[in-house]
Amino acid sequence: MATVEIYTKAYCPYCMRAKGLLAEKSASFPNLTVEEIKIDGDMALREAMITRSNGNFTVPQIFIDNEHVGGCDQLVSLEMQNNLDTLLAKA
Repeated sequence: MATVEIYTKAYCPYCMRAKGLLAEKSASFPNLTVEEIKIDGDMALREAMITRSNGNFTVPQIFIDNEHVGGCDQLVSLEMQNNLDTLLAKA
């Protein structure tokens, strides 16, 4: 079962796009678990995200099975290159 962690903020269009793509993937991967970590106003969670993503401070920051994927653009790029399904199927 693949586990995706996505750090988000409310009203972030990139977060919404990434979550939408992951929701679409859940139809093909019924064991896909997506954990949303909302960092709005929580400096400790924000700092944890920055540390975990090697200094990236924009949202979303996405991890698949603890592997840092990047943000929305990187997630969409993986999908366009037909590599996202491979990552989600590895687990």
